Amino acid sequence: MGLSGHCLCGAVKYTVDADPIIVGYDHCDDCQRQSGSTYSLVVVVPKDKLTITGTTKSFAKNGTSGKAVHRIFCPECGSPIAHDPEAAPPIIALKGGTLSEADKKALKPDTEIWTVGKLPFCQEHLAKPFEHMPQ
Repeated sequence: MGLSGHCLCGAVKYTVDADPIIVGYDHCDDCQRQSGSTYSLVVVVPKDKLTITGTTKSFAKNGTSGKAVHRIFCPECGSPIAHDPEAAPPIIALKGGTLSEADKKALKPDTEIWTVGKLPFCQEHLAKPFEHMPQ
């Protein structure tokens, strides 16, 4: 299948030569703040199958594992592109809203992580909830 996407201004583009491993909602506080929303729609893919073109910047902050999570974004428009956790080197979590329109419409989220941080007014419940990170 594969995926493609870009930031708001189009300066950063990416392709993924693989299907998603996980599609779901990340309710952690950092994702809420970074997305400016109640959760982040994440599309987890193998990092070695992702190709990003264009200049990106990143901001790193330690996650609950004690290891850094690198949040990759476009320096021109500020669109978040992905978060790259050092605690899970083989994967990267793309921000679902940056996918192409066709790829966004084909997503089937079924997993929720960090439900311990889920805001009480979020009433949707996906099939696979995890209070923290799945192991």
